[in-house]
Amino acid sequence: MNRRSFLRSLPLLYSASQFAGRTLAFAQSPSQQTSAADSGPTAARIPRWRGFNLQGKFSMPQEPYDGPAYQKFDFATMREWGFDFARLPLSYWAWGSRDDWSVIREEPLKKIDQAIDLGKQHEIHINLNFHRIPGYCINQRELEPADLFTGTKAERDKAMAASVYHWKAFARRYKGIPNRQLSFDLINEPPKMRSYEGALEERYVEIVKTLVTAIREEDPERLIFADGINIGQAPVLGIADLGLVQSTRGYQPKAVSHYTATWVPRDEFETMAPPTWPLKDDQAQVWDRARLKREYIDRYQPLTARGVQIHVGEWGCFNKTPHDVALAWMEDCLSLWHEAGWGFALWNLRGAFGVLDSERADVQYEDFRGHKLDRKMVDLLRRY
Repeated sequence: MNRRSFLRSLPLLYSASQFAGRTLAFAQSPSQQTSAADSGPTAARIPRWRGFNLQGKFSMPQEPYDGPAYQKFDFATMREWGFDFARLPLSYWAWGSRDDWSVIREEPLKKIDQAIDLGKQHEIHINLNFHRIPGYCINQRELEPADLFTGTKAERDKAMAASVYHWKAFARRYKGIPNRQLSFDLINEPPKMRSYEGALEERYVEIVKTLVTAIREEDPERLIFADGINIGQAPVLGIADLGLVQSTRGYQPKAVSHYTATWVPRDEFETMAPPTWPLKDDQAQVWDRARLKREYIDRYQPLTARGVQIHVGEWGCFNKTPHDVALAWMEDCLSLWHEAGWGFALWNLRGAFGVLDSERADVQYEDFRGHKLDRKMVDLLRRY
């Protein structure tokens, strides 16, 4: 399908009638089996998966990166430490094109196949997340040619059709890989609902329902995650009956988790003062374990009471927060999630939020196979 014919067909694509019978010339994925649900988890009951987000050239392909897409070292190290979950934040730019949403290239997808195989080899569940989907990304969303959430109706429909197109391609490609090995996470961090932005929860519910229907047309049993609204932080009651896992975030308060992070809007910080834990914010409100319970656990009670499973898809503490403060805050988060039965995925394995090569100024690192290991942090994670 060329660009012109793709664009002509967008109204029909949005109604899903064109996608139902379309066959893409993709190779079948690795290690395919007969049913995604075969002897694996379902949305009604998932393991307390614990692990990391693994970034690489596929999370932000516009930035220079000379390394491999995914490294066996990461999977082997996670398994050695007892972790069993890897969330892969993906940008559709890696296999597609922001200038032509009908493009899906085979070679980059083979790298994702390899990551799924590495997960199988090391008994690590792979969660594929569209961190950048046609029409939206939490980072630099203005680079998209049309906005999935707040564009004109024609722009929203165009982005919705393209998002369906790409997710259906993934659903076909990976159909048959058991849910114990693979799940999908639809959209990373839907926008914060600001009154001037008009990104209402109802629009997100509409998007989720459309994508879930599209995926299940290809792979009815696939385990699917949906991020919370308000950049992943709040439950979405409107999708509670869809048979999905809801993925939340562990970044509150931002004054602790993202201290000095320049990419976070200033109005999201509770205070700009150097962080402590517990923390008193600029409104004289105290943030402590009890406050975290209200923000994390109690907020999701309307969902958990209905049997919806919750997983913390991202969390962590930027490397400018003092190490002792970071660890104290992290332990309160971890203990609450452990009590609730929630799993988690730290934003980095290697990097500024991670346990390897985090470049903190106040850590005595341990040499670990050529990497700098934050032993206190990894031991804390392993305890929970």
